[in-house]
Amino acid sequence: MVAVALVTGANKGIGFEIARRLGERGITAIIGARDEERGRAAAELLGLPYVRLDVTDAASIRAAVTWIEQEYGRLDILVNNAGITFADGPPSQTSVEQARQVYETNVFGVIEVTNAMLPLLRRSSAGRIVNVSSERGSIGRTLDRSHPLWPMLNLAYCSSKAALNMITVSYAKELWDTPIKVNTVDPGWVKTDINHNSGIKPPEEGAAPIVAMALLEADGPTATFVQHEGTLPW
Repeated sequence: MVAVALVTGANKGIGFEIARRLGERGITAIIGARDEERGRAAAELLGLPYVRLDVTDAASIRAAVTWIEQEYGRLDILVNNAGITFADGPPSQTSVEQARQVYETNVFGVIEVTNAMLPLLRRSSAGRIVNVSSERGSIGRTLDRSHPLWPMLNLAYCSSKAALNMITVSYAKELWDTPIKVNTVDPGWVKTDINHNSGIKPPEEGAAPIVAMALLEADGPTATFVQHEGTLPW
């Protein structure tokens, strides 16, 4: 039976590479994207299915669930990849509106998509949920004055990723005695639109640890926070 995956924000960058790598392994990797033109173009390029999915739009999420259920009857892998940010700056200069906008995608969108897709994931013999986080959401790393993250300030983005880490752990605890594993992955500083291509890793490299978590064996871990180099402190 061919595994079915959904990758949010998959029309470009890391999400595109995640879908491509999953597709290369014979998995039906659904391109989830809010922009229909870009989403369909990405799906056509990869030879994969597309579903319109705006993680901040409840109606869009419900429609995607209905479509996946009708087409495949279940979901084996969910990769919550969609995310946004604003430029770095002092917390005192962060507007509440900016923070709300970031949280709508990076936090509330993940919760809403995961809750909606969970009934389909429960039908899988080995469901996997992978949340794409960031080392900048690690409180341990952020407070290390010897680490390059120390001078970096982005209240909305960093706190949203810290929240995402707790969301990951919370779902993992609920699903602890099921076949579903829930983990969070930092792809590293990847060249993407979100950082104006200022990263040092190509998207292909950033996608690798995410795909590895999506393809965990039955004895693999749950409730972990990892990057390519190993486990990260919460």
